[in-house]
Amino acid sequence: MAGTSLGARFYRQIKRHPGLIPMIGFIGLGMGSATLYLLRLALRSPDVCWDRKNNPEPWNRLSPNDQYKFLAVSTDYKKLKKDRPDF
Repeated sequence: MAGTSLGARFYRQIKRHPGLIPMIGFIGLGMGSATLYLLRLALRSPDVCWDRKNNPEPWNRLSPNDQYKFLAVSTDYKKLKKDRPDF
């Protein structure tokens, strides 16, 4: 078993224990979902500033009806009015 590759050993374990297939699938699904959510936070959140020269304060460029939360249960962002001054 010293000369076999990691993929071959993994395939042999899966073939020997088929009950591992759902567990590996759910772990992969969870890791993929977490990665996509972190990418969404890094790219779409107004709290993250990647370009400080051209846009030093990205949270000031949001209009009141921009939905930046992932899930808004009771807030309808289309009906909000601007209640803050321009800077």
